Amino acid sequence: MDQNCHVELVEKPVSAEDLTDARIVRLAVSGMGCVNCGARVRNGLLALDGVVSADVDWEQGLALVDYVPVKTNVDAMVHAVTASGNDGRHNYRAKVIS
Repeated sequence: MDQNCHVELVEKPVSAEDLTDARIVRLAVSGMGCVNCGARVRNGLLALDGVVSADVDWEQGLALVDYVPVKTNVDAMVHAVTASGNDGRHNYRAKVIS
């Protein structure tokens, strides 16, 4: 891990309504090699409207995502994981496991 890999965690405000309507999905995420990779994937997921929270374990290659189904879907989350590595140095992939 070098200095260019550093990522700041984003914070996302969440409404009480979104918390009430949220569902959980687990994603298997490949390509993460350090804690900053996990932060990058987490930030990418949180950037989606409808994602309430994302807990990413880079060592296990798992992401637990709370989301509001009327605002986003698992296909968008899989795409967000891939897009979070579009810097020419990182390559992440995700698939739904439950």
